[in-house]
Amino acid sequence: MITQIAKAQLSDSEINTAVKKASFFDFRGSNVLDIGMGTSVPNNDYDNPLFEIYFKVGYKRYLTPHLSLSVDYHKFNLANENIANTGLMSFDINMQVLLFPYHKFSPSIFAGSGFLASNYFEDTYQKLQLGAGIEYMIIEKIGISIFSDFNYMLDDTLDGLEAGGANDTFFRLGFGVNFYFGGTAKQEEIMRNVPTVIKSNPIRNH
Repeated sequence: MITQIAKAQLSDSEINTAVKKASFFDFRGSNVLDIGMGTSVPNNDYDNPLFEIYFKVGYKRYLTPHLSLSVDYHKFNLANENIANTGLMSFDINMQVLLFPYHKFSPSIFAGSGFLASNYFEDTYQKLQLGAGIEYMIIEKIGISIFSDFNYMLDDTLDGLEAGGANDTFFRLGFGVNFYFGGTAKQEEIMRNVPTVIKSNPIRNH
């Protein structure tokens, strides 16, 4: 429920735009706690890559309904059959675009850079990542998602073997739960000059 007293004369178009922007905070919010798990697999200089389990936890801040900045921690292994199984962690920063922020269901794309380290920080690496996902809001403030990312190392030393003409890469695929919170103040700011008492939640119909 969004309640405001008129403070300015707005056009119908301006009112509709304000209501639409404010509706983002009915299902979602300014902040997100993101928890997920899935699998990781290397694409390196060895044969027979294996799928290993991985976990993530992250925080996301929405700058606009379409655009957010996230910081994530990932814990995972990269393995090749009968050769190596290396425990790793990464700290990633991404910019994400949510394509349909006013709908329950929305795809997204993201890109950024990360810092990768072996267990106990014995070895460290830098990387770039690019990914995509799909989110569905099951109830207000809680969404579920599937996502995948491609990670490109800035050198060819991650697997301990420098061979071939390409740097090491790896993929991650996961399932997550997103917990939204905050945004009430932003919603009130958007609706400050809307001249009627409005209850609006257009994304419920999608």
